[in-house]
Amino acid sequence: MRSSSCDRLQEALLQCHRRMPEGPARRSGCRHLNKALAECVVGEACPEEYEAVRSFCSSGGTSLKRKQCEEAQFSLSLCLSRHQRDFEQQQHP
Repeated sequence: MRSSSCDRLQEALLQCHRRMPEGPARRSGCRHLNKALAECVVGEACPEEYEAVRSFCSSGGTSLKRKQCEEAQFSLSLCLSRHQRDFEQQQHP
């Protein structure tokens, strides 16, 4: 379940979409809220994997850090895939 901070971001994004006409201006104007909501939801769903990606992939570095970044991204992808599969199984038991 998402936290209230994610709920607030979702509401802010919905308000942004209501205020701005569809098109490039909306995409540009609401982009920061869309990104923040996506990061919030991913962080809630897979907190350890998300933090690992933030830590290892935040900047360039040694080949070891790049390898750790790739591994963290793969772990996050697996975690999100598990959540998606679980959700789909709940929708179609």
